Amino acid sequence: MLAGMACDDGCVEYCREFSIVHHIRLRLAPVLLVLGVFSAVPAKAQGIDLSQLGSIVQQASNELAVQINLSGRQRMLIQKMSKEALLMALGVQPEKTRAKLRATMALFERTLINLMKGDKEQHLPPTSDEAILKQLNKVLTLWKAFKPYVAAAVDGLADEAMLEEIAKRNLPLLVEMNKAVKMYERASGADTAELAVVINLSGRQRMLTQKMAKEYLLAALEIEPEKNRAALKKTMALFDRTLKGLRDGDEEQELPPTKDPAIRAQLDKVVVLWDQYRTMLQKPAKQSDLSALEAMNLKILAEMDHVVKMYEESW
Repeated sequence: MLAGMACDDGCVEYCREFSIVHHIRLRLAPVLLVLGVFSAVPAKAQGIDLSQLGSIVQQASNELAVQINLSGRQRMLIQKMSKEALLMALGVQPEKTRAKLRATMALFERTLINLMKGDKEQHLPPTSDEAILKQLNKVLTLWKAFKPYVAAAVDGLADEAMLEEIAKRNLPLLVEMNKAVKMYERASGADTAELAVVINLSGRQRMLTQKMAKEYLLAALEIEPEKNRAALKKTMALFDRTLKGLRDGDEEQELPPTKDPAIRAQLDKVVVLWDQYRTMLQKPAKQSDLSALEAMNLKILAEMDHVVKMYEESW
């Protein structure tokens, strides 16, 4: 209110409502900006009951947690479909792998569109932040260029040249999708920033399980074998460090230790599977071992996904 101005009871009420909304916007401004919950108009003028503001803000925060989780899952799906294309080329359970690859592609495409437009079934609100929408459209452009190569693998038509294109094109798509995830994470606001990092990095673990398998299979196919073996070692080290950080904390990764007993128990399940999976990845690739590798890969992915969901529900 400007100095020297008189204010009647109606003005006082207007200013009080504006102050409450302004305070909430300051604390959760990024959340509200992404979801388009509030404007500069006071609550009463928008027809919003002040008693409902808490639940509105909580809903906005919960929806953002879903956005971080599902946008993060997109990173995993990029690596999973790349892995499945390589399994097709290696003749590993071709009919089963073909069905999985089709499903992975469909889920990635559906989720990408739903991140932009919203989807009640996936509990996704439409993204209204222009910068994030621009980034998602960049991902969509890269996806349209990448899709024909994995589609060729579905049809059993992926020759060596196409596999090399998958190896080359999956990483730029992954990088741009990761940028979108970070943008959603930054929208969390100070109150939930720590948990947003936890959801992002636990979600990244899902992606790393698939990236390891992809790099292992690329080396098995003699596609830049030395480069992919080196990449595999780095991916394994990052997964191992992040898993320990999620459980016990890691300042450099901005990870607090997990205190929830149920989540710690779930992380311990992942640790047991990781010890087995790591041993398999350290052995030379044999055709006869690839089905078992894929089975273990999907087990650790499922348990890690459960961890992410537990963090999301604790938001």
